[in-house]
Amino acid sequence: MRTRIIYTLSFLMVLINLSCDSYLDLKPENGTIREEFWQTKEDVQSAIIGIYSSMLNTPPSESDRTLAEYIFMYGELRGDMVSPGGFMTDEQSEILTSNILPANSLTTWSQFYRIINFCNTVIDLAPGVLDNDPTFTQTQLNNYLSEALAIRAYLYFTLARSFKDVPLKLDATLSDQDNFQLPTTPQSDIFAQVVLDLTTAEVFAVEDYESNASNKGRITKNAINAILTDVYLWQEDYDSALASANKVINSGDFALIEASPQWFTTVFARGNSTESIFELQYTTQNLNPFYSIFLQRPQYLAAPTVLESVFGIDFEDPFNKDIRGERASLVPGTNEIYKYTGLNEDQRKSLQESDTHWFIYRYADVLLMKAEALNELGRGSEALDIIADLREKRAAIQLTEEQLGVDDTAGIRLYILAERSRELAFEGKRWFDILRNARKENYAYLDILLTVALRSAPANQQQSIIAKLRDSNSHYLPINENELFTNKQLVQNPFYK
Repeated sequence: MRTRIIYTLSFLMVLINLSCDSYLDLKPENGTIREEFWQTKEDVQSAIIGIYSSMLNTPPSESDRTLAEYIFMYGELRGDMVSPGGFMTDEQSEILTSNILPANSLTTWSQFYRIINFCNTVIDLAPGVLDNDPTFTQTQLNNYLSEALAIRAYLYFTLARSFKDVPLKLDATLSDQDNFQLPTTPQSDIFAQVVLDLTTAEVFAVEDYESNASNKGRITKNAINAILTDVYLWQEDYDSALASANKVINSGDFALIEASPQWFTTVFARGNSTESIFELQYTTQNLNPFYSIFLQRPQYLAAPTVLESVFGIDFEDPFNKDIRGERASLVPGTNEIYKYTGLNEDQRKSLQESDTHWFIYRYADVLLMKAEALNELGRGSEALDIIADLREKRAAIQLTEEQLGVDDTAGIRLYILAERSRELAFEGKRWFDILRNARKENYAYLDILLTVALRSAPANQQQSIIAKLRDSNSHYLPINENELFTNKQLVQNPFYK
């Protein structure tokens, strides 16, 4: 069995290490996949482990970034909460200032499609193992397929929020005969496929792996419903978003932790708390990339206004503070992003202890998404109750509290957006939250996005940035020029032509 697992992991590493001219050019070096792998349930299990590993790491042969780094850049740089660190690259700065060109290497989507191909490989080849291994059950197969479908769905969801229209490939790249020339699929169709994958995955998903680390670090029914809630909000299907959020909430598996000096350490430094739904599981044997990019050679800092404008400062009582702000999200004075390097309110982790997870979905995120759905359905009173309860748990200060009528849908919408900036600071959510709200009802609320841009743009670039952002195509990244060269079926986002 151990030999079989090694063979399967070796196969995955072959895929990881291939030097590719295209994100779709992920094929083995020979035709031995079916003959040498995919014979036992252990092979399938190892392939699933390989998918999670690929979400944590970069291919050893490439100087690429991890998935978490891409999600951070795509979700934060165009928001209003990040400013340049001393080691920010020119390409990162270009995204920060909405001066993005197709030549910018950060617009590559190869890391996403590499992992998608691993998922497709499991989806295509794992069912055949039923014929080869009599100990492999249909239930076990369904559980594994659920994980692969859900991860693929999350990656396509992230791509569609970042690039809008992207190629949709639902089968594995296994040989030279595969078609690598694929056009983009409209964003709405990507979202529809994501929902189909997730609702299929939900039926077969595991509810409890009987291990806390697995329950938080692998796909579960709760993780699937958290993603579904998010997708439904983007589709403006608020009834479905509410139903999915309620499945997570009513599971009884999660709870907010009361404000205390231990809150930060429990939720972030240690991870896998009762507030966790799905986290990428970095360990002291497999360190995260955050220590370098936020501390040693900081590429990113919190914007100078974040502490006061987002979390609020009580100048009369310095001990009255939102537990999510000072020495949780950032360090006052230096504006160091602290969420991924801190051990507690007073100490950072050492480099050798840099195991803080990447938080894909937390319970508070789902609660605020439920509030958003309720508000859009005209149930503002219930939405405000959720916000009030969360703020109490976080010891939010009165300065950031808003007094709104239950029928003030627009006001509550902005209040939820502000609360999400406090709760989910630097977790790769901010730009997506801004864009999702701005594009509601065919961009009826574009002013939300323009206001944020004015608040964060350099004074000498404000007018040019605002002019760009009035074109909705500018809200998405360009297709990288290397992809256009390799795949002749691709057509550039009109804004970047």
